[in-house]
Amino acid sequence: MTDTVDTALATPDQDQPYKELGLKDDEYARIKEILGRRPTDAELAMYSVMWSEHCSYKSSKVHLKYFGETTTDEMRSKMLAGIGENAGVVDIGDGWAITFKAESHNHPSYVEPYQGAATGVGGIVRDILAMGARPLAVMDPLRFGAPDAEDTRRVVHGIVAGVGGYGNCLGLPNIGGEVVFDESYQGNPLLNALCVGAMRVEDLHLAHASGAGNKIILFGARTGLDGIGGVSVLASETFDDSAGKRKKLPAVQVGDPFTEKVLIECCLELFAERIVVGIQDLGGAGLSCATSELASAGDGGMHVYLDRVPLRATGMTPAEVLSSESQERMCAVVRPEDVDAFMAVCAKWDVIATEIGEVTDGDRLVITWNDEVVVDVPPRTVAHEGPVYNRPIERPADQDELQANTPDSLPRPTRGELLELVKSQAASPNLASKRWITQQYDRYVRGGTVLAQPSDSGMIRIDESTNRGVALSTDCNGRYTKLDPYAGAQLALAEAYRNVAASGATPVAVTNCLNFGSPEDPAVMWQFEQAVKGLADGCAELGIPVTGGNVSFYNQTGSTAILPTPVVGVLGVIDDVRRRIPTGIGAEAGETLLLLGDTRPEFGGSEWAHVVHGHLGGLPPKVDLAREKLLGEVLVAGSRDGMVSAAHDLAEGGLAQALVETCLIGETGARVFLGEDEFTDLFSESAGRVLVAVPRSEELRFTDMCTARGLPWRKVGVVDPESESIEFQGLGELGLAELREAWEGTLPALFD
Repeated sequence: MTDTVDTALATPDQDQPYKELGLKDDEYARIKEILGRRPTDAELAMYSVMWSEHCSYKSSKVHLKYFGETTTDEMRSKMLAGIGENAGVVDIGDGWAITFKAESHNHPSYVEPYQGAATGVGGIVRDILAMGARPLAVMDPLRFGAPDAEDTRRVVHGIVAGVGGYGNCLGLPNIGGEVVFDESYQGNPLLNALCVGAMRVEDLHLAHASGAGNKIILFGARTGLDGIGGVSVLASETFDDSAGKRKKLPAVQVGDPFTEKVLIECCLELFAERIVVGIQDLGGAGLSCATSELASAGDGGMHVYLDRVPLRATGMTPAEVLSSESQERMCAVVRPEDVDAFMAVCAKWDVIATEIGEVTDGDRLVITWNDEVVVDVPPRTVAHEGPVYNRPIERPADQDELQANTPDSLPRPTRGELLELVKSQAASPNLASKRWITQQYDRYVRGGTVLAQPSDSGMIRIDESTNRGVALSTDCNGRYTKLDPYAGAQLALAEAYRNVAASGATPVAVTNCLNFGSPEDPAVMWQFEQAVKGLADGCAELGIPVTGGNVSFYNQTGSTAILPTPVVGVLGVIDDVRRRIPTGIGAEAGETLLLLGDTRPEFGGSEWAHVVHGHLGGLPPKVDLAREKLLGEVLVAGSRDGMVSAAHDLAEGGLAQALVETCLIGETGARVFLGEDEFTDLFSESAGRVLVAVPRSEELRFTDMCTARGLPWRKVGVVDPESESIEFQGLGELGLAELREAWEGTLPALFD
């Protein structure tokens, strides 16, 4: 028997499984207060998924508003759409707009790695599509447990195959990301997915249901039982390892990239025909989210005939239809006179399209099932007025002890051990080549890719007539953030900013994916608050806005949380991709290698401390965002004026790792000059540094520019294309062949 509104009025004391759906006692009481009665089963399902941590941001809202408070009018002027929309959009000139966003699909990717990763990619692609843009490329910042742990192989193989399988079938190049291993991610891998798309400014679409009488059309795949409860249970609770076993988990969504590929082309034709008033993709919370958010953002109400929804499972209840997270579905608002044209386009692409409702002139979201009312709610209370928690915040009791445990007393290698350390560091899992993973992705499909892994940033051409393009990089070092969340978030921002600038592009906007443990832990909330403030303050200082992002809480098993991991993505613009700066040094003999920036003995959270000593303590490298901005300006100027032939930022592994990578990528040898403190020169992880190769004819002009702008520089070597090694003056040499074997051999040995 269907639980209708009339039934709910007649049975006020009926027990309901609200706790099993993730609702607290006070939240359930508030729902009853809003409705003036108990909710129906369908209403309870809607509120439970929309008030979940994943959808409502109920623990993070009070902190995320700081992004708005620190965004200046000048920063806002660059945005066409920002936080709160499906994805951020920025105007990049010449009538072009770029939309980009990152999201997490962490818990599903542990439970069922292939489908968790695949549907994570599919979901973020639809977010970009819903803004009116053609998706152009994806990126995948990944975090896994210890590389030699028993379960890591299963998770790595499944997630990598899911990312590649879905993206490759869509025909979208994967142009970058990260792969990090740490035991804190054991049982809680992070699958963060980013997508970027391009459109003409006038093609921007927003998610709102306006205009009484306009029709609501659901189109794409049929609705099934997969993913029910995904956001309210799977993504909004910790994994429970009590009694040695995990909590029973709901099904993970199942993706079909070929259906999505057709859906993309169908949507783009609908946009081109100008017959879409508003549009929303169906991801987390499914129809509950799409209908409530469209109605809430519109100027009236909505009536939905739920029994019209095309199903692929028999016997589904209204609550299940509303909660299903079946993939490859979109919901559009269409004027009555355009419905036939809309349906014709869908038929052309063989996309199922069904009129399931209309916009009303009231203020309620009413959903019927076989002519019986199963939902009658104020839509804003579902979509935008969920609970807001000001969770307790407490600096961790051991934070001072952690910072006091500096790496200063750790034994350092002897002079004779330095070159062996260069090679062993290059072979460590976090510094080793990720080619084993990235070769499973199509990085060049569609022909627009200009740079991809292992370059510092990915770059895509968006306009063939002018060669205008965009560059993207994602970064985060969870160890830095553990040591100092405020500085750690700024270091993530600084590295992504620096990577984009090192390609010759001008950074213009930021997205983020904030991955943390349980918000019910005051220490985790302190980490989160500090990271948000650090990122917001950093963006304000750099003058680039946060356009949107994602928060993922409950990334922990029992009481063990992941390293705080605020992944930052930076978008840059380049007016002509032909002047991009490659990461690998070229083959011109005698080019000068210059190190830009200051090197200090900074080893807190470093790869050396981690790999050699298993140590985490002290403070991360200092952040100087004014220096980062200056460095970016110098690199862009060097690109524009043809003064820089290669550039590679210094981050994890320091100068030693940068030299190994730039020489191996360029397949060219070099002679390197070090200072008195060779260990610090090679392995310090001081921020704000870039290794550049400069033609001899441009060396004086470039160094004069650096000096005039106050950017420190020093000569650290010369390019030697005749050599098959990196010669470290006074220490010896390392052959490129043995370095390549070390750098590229680690991941295949672990996972092949």
